[in-house]
Amino acid sequence: MYDYYLGGRDHSDADVRAAEAVATALPGVKAAAQANRAFMVRATRWLAAERGVRQFLDIGSGIPTEPNLHQVAQGVAPEAKVVYSDNDPLVLQHAREMLHGDEEGTTAYVHADVTDPESILDAPGLSDTIDLGRPVGLSLNSVLHFVADEQHPYDIVRTLLGALPAGSHLVLTHTTADFLDAAGAQRAETVLKTYASDGCPLRPRTRTEVARFFDGLEMAGPGLVLPHRWRPDRDTPAHLPAEEVPGYAGVARKP
Repeated sequence: MYDYYLGGRDHSDADVRAAEAVATALPGVKAAAQANRAFMVRATRWLAAERGVRQFLDIGSGIPTEPNLHQVAQGVAPEAKVVYSDNDPLVLQHAREMLHGDEEGTTAYVHADVTDPESILDAPGLSDTIDLGRPVGLSLNSVLHFVADEQHPYDIVRTLLGALPAGSHLVLTHTTADFLDAAGAQRAETVLKTYASDGCPLRPRTRTEVARFFDGLEMAGPGLVLPHRWRPDRDTPAHLPAEEVPGYAGVARKP
C-alpha cells in the first residue's frame, strides 16, 4: 500500500483496494506517506552531509520507490554503502532489479525480518557491505508500528543498536493516534481492521511509547516531532495538520 500512496507502480490490485479503503477512512494518508518519505530523504541527507555517516542499514525498506535511500546518501557521498532489509519476497525481486548494475559492495539487500534482528546482523550481505566497526545510520521508518508488543519491539531496537558502534544514528518514524478526535479515532478503527485483514496488523503508539525507542541516545534537534516538522526544507509543506500526518519522527546518535 505504501508504494501506492507514494505514486509508485509496483502494487497489486489487492493493494489498491486496501489502500483506497484506508484513504476513504483517513483522507490524509497519502500526504502522511509522502511526508514520511520526505523525512527519510532529509534525514539521510543530513546524516551524510552534516554527521559524516557513510554506512546505512534500512530495515523494512519496502518496494523501491525513488528517491531511494542509497540514491540520497550516494548523492552526497558517492562512497556511501547501503544495505536494505525486508521480509517480502516481492520486495527482494524488485530490489535485485533496482540494484542491478550498481557498483558491487556499495548497495546490497538482505532478505530478513525485523522481528529477528540477529538474522539481519548475521546476514552475509550485510557483513560483505557494511563495517560494523564504523558508524551506521540505522533507518527504521514506518516499520515498528507493524511490530506487536508481544514481539518485543524495544528489544529489537536495542539488539540492533547494540551491534553498532558509538557515532551511529537511529532514524525512526512511527504512526500514532495521539492527534485523533473521537470521529478520527472511529475512522482509525476501520484502518486498523483493513491492515489486519491484509495480514499487517498495525500498532499505533503514543509519543511516550515512541520516545522509548530513543532511550540512551542523544536526540538531534528538533527532537521527536511530526515528520514534516523535522528540519523542513523549502519543499516541505508547512500547512499539514497533525491529524493528517499522524506520526512521530526523530533522529538520535549513539554516544
